[in-house]
Amino acid sequence: MLSKKLLSAVALTTTFACSVAQAEIKVGVVTSSTGPIALVGIPQKNSVPLLPTTIAGEKVTYINLDDSSDPSTAVKAFKKLINDEQVDAIIGPSGTASAMGVIQFAAGSGTPMLAPTGSAAVVLPMTEQKKWVFKTTQNDDLIASALVEQMQKDGIKTLGMIGTADPYGENWAKVMAGLTEKAGIKITASESFQRQDTSITGQALKVFMANPDAVLVAAPGSSSVLPQTTLKEQGYQGRMYQTHGAALDPFLKLGGKAVEGTVLAASLMLVLDEVADSKSKEIATQYVNDYKALYGHAPATFGANVYDAGLLLQNAIPVALKSAKPGTKEFRAALRDALENTSELAATQGVYNMTPADHSGFDERGRVMITVKDGQWKLLK
Repeated sequence: MLSKKLLSAVALTTTFACSVAQAEIKVGVVTSSTGPIALVGIPQKNSVPLLPTTIAGEKVTYINLDDSSDPSTAVKAFKKLINDEQVDAIIGPSGTASAMGVIQFAAGSGTPMLAPTGSAAVVLPMTEQKKWVFKTTQNDDLIASALVEQMQKDGIKTLGMIGTADPYGENWAKVMAGLTEKAGIKITASESFQRQDTSITGQALKVFMANPDAVLVAAPGSSSVLPQTTLKEQGYQGRMYQTHGAALDPFLKLGGKAVEGTVLAASLMLVLDEVADSKSKEIATQYVNDYKALYGHAPATFGANVYDAGLLLQNAIPVALKSAKPGTKEFRAALRDALENTSELAATQGVYNMTPADHSGFDERGRVMITVKDGQWKLLK
């Protein structure tokens, strides 16, 4: 039979162990490292080892799951992280459709979600559920307004659009409709396609026959290439614009000569050597160098979306720790509040200023105009 002293010692040890376990901060990560949007998800998954493992003296553990670019799998991964792992925050998923499908679970459990996705639909319009979501990429309207301004400079009067038949493409169609109308640019054709489509000849032909001065492709990752190459094969000679969804080197390799002269607005990471010195450039350069040291090649800009999520957490967690311990509902709520009060936080792609109405937080410092010249990304001058 155990003595009272031994029992007390065991109880004390157990209590201490529990307090240590509670002090550990657990962050779930859901990326699409396989499937149709793997070009987006792989650099995001690869960026997880570069995230801070200690914040404010507390250990941070990352639990990384692959959703195979499938919204239903993303839901299962989210539920596992929330119910089984009881994480304090979740970074992901990679795809907009998957992100839209898991917001309800983040909100229902009171778990802050940092979405490295393209579409502003995950945070706009703001709702009770979306107040738990923080977006680590530029909102569509910030990128779109830069594109429309450039179109005006280029003398564009008519525009064709081809976008993915999902929240990413749909939100871009909505945003562009309003901005082009104000700018006096008429959209003469608007077509959609599925990301997994291997042929979109019919949609491209309809846009080609409308004979617009320019065409905007609104598609993320590798799906941004097919509309442009198809139009070029059909003989289209007008100006081509892309969203920040195309901001990755495989776009250049897959598109080849067909994407030469393309114009897009995206983060400074694509043209680090050409932009002026800034805190963001310094952070982005460090990220790129660390990524190269680990994998032997530079990351796609999509990886920076996860890296920035780590910076946001690194900034917010010390504030949340003042209110509650990790592993509790109170800590997650305090973390949400701290993220919402992020102010002038420089990161790889710009500067974050979050507010209750704006959970992306980027301003004009989060975009530059870029073109494709001689098969390389170049600052548009």
